[in-house]
Amino acid sequence: MWFCPEERALMLPTASLRRLYFVILILVLQAVILPQYAFGADTAKDNPRQREKLILDHILSGTYDNKIRPSGANGTGPTIVSVNLYVRSIATIDDVKMEYSVQLTFREQWLDDRLRFDHPNSKLNATNLRYLTLTDSARVWMPDLFFSNEKQGHLHNIIMPNVYIRIFPNGEVLYSIRISLTLSCPMILKLYPLDKQTCSLRMASYGWTTEDLIFKWKPLDPVQVTSDLHLPRFALEEFTTDYCDSMTNTGTYSCLRVDLLFKREFSYYLIQIYIPCCMLVIVSWVSFWLDQSAVPARVSLGVTTLLTMATQTSGINQTLPPVSYTKALDVWTGVCLTFVFGALLEFALVNYASRSDQHRENVKKQRRQWELEQAAALEAAAAVAAADHMEDGTAVFGMKPIVRHPREALALDKARQCEIHMAMAPKREGCARTWLSKFPSRSKRIDVVSRITFPLIFALFNLAYWCAYLLRKDDSETHKD
Repeated sequence: MWFCPEERALMLPTASLRRLYFVILILVLQAVILPQYAFGADTAKDNPRQREKLILDHILSGTYDNKIRPSGANGTGPTIVSVNLYVRSIATIDDVKMEYSVQLTFREQWLDDRLRFDHPNSKLNATNLRYLTLTDSARVWMPDLFFSNEKQGHLHNIIMPNVYIRIFPNGEVLYSIRISLTLSCPMILKLYPLDKQTCSLRMASYGWTTEDLIFKWKPLDPVQVTSDLHLPRFALEEFTTDYCDSMTNTGTYSCLRVDLLFKREFSYYLIQIYIPCCMLVIVSWVSFWLDQSAVPARVSLGVTTLLTMATQTSGINQTLPPVSYTKALDVWTGVCLTFVFGALLEFALVNYASRSDQHRENVKKQRRQWELEQAAALEAAAAVAAADHMEDGTAVFGMKPIVRHPREALALDKARQCEIHMAMAPKREGCARTWLSKFPSRSKRIDVVSRITFPLIFALFNLAYWCAYLLRKDDSETHKD
């Protein structure tokens, strides 16, 4: 009986049909899928990043737990974390809020044996890899470090998060991140603006005690500062590193500290404060050279300089925090304000002395006038009496009147003054008294004396002020918060 091929295929046994399907499947796998695996292996062999991914997936999978800290040296003891900083910039140092802003690159390095991939018997091909790069810090164990004097802070995510983790073949982990911080900086302003301020950056463990975690500074260059660091009103003189382990009720916690010593730039304050104050004080002395009768000019000058000095002092204090002690700038502005106020009081004294001299001169004139009138009256009475005696025919003797003639009285007074001067001749008057005797009025003498004493006292104050504050050691250099 003849059958067509289709019918003959349908009549094949079931076992033979299964074997045929199995052979076809194997051929498909060999032709399509296995070349892809071979291509992937070749790609991993040629692409280091693909190989890094395979190694990372291998060491971070299985028994690794990022919540358990690495063991210390020889499998026991605390984990040692080395820290170093790179200061990129210091934006502001605020005297009122007593804080400063800094941007830095923060790095930590520790050993985690669980992440080693340099075992000789390992199947991983990691002979040419210097380190593995990881961007997700949540996949590995991280120290619980925090900045104890931080007020504000933020990470940088433009364009990508500025953070990376490097895992070395021996299990060492390097963590680096760029952060910006606003840190508190308690200041002592006794020598302001001739002061130096020490601002600290403190880092400590939050939960792990020294039995589990210890922070240490990197032996070589633990703190680096960018070479183009420029501050508007300060200059970074030096920086030092130290340890500041803190002991609390829950244990002792490891702590690191870096102290930044800033010196305030004095040129700004010299131009903006000291020189203008000196000019105002000198302008107030101009009233000493004005005539005592120029009352409007002297009053206007004194009041204007006083108000200007008070306004400048108020503006200076608004830029500083209210502290309980006296600053060097307070001494300067206070003394300058006192000199300006003293110049105004000097004119009040001159005005009073001028009116007093004028009143005394008027009294003297009235007394002289009265004496002349009395002498003339007596002389007239004597002449009338002599005429009466002549009319009666009585002999008149050439007797002088009991009352002297005014001219004779003046001559007698001069003679007495000469005798007094002759008696006092051995006593010589001083040069200052002789010089002051050239100015008859007391008001003029006060002006002349003020022209010398005010500048002299101000010069002595400047000498004492600059010697005291420039040679005085700043308390903030030894102050450690």
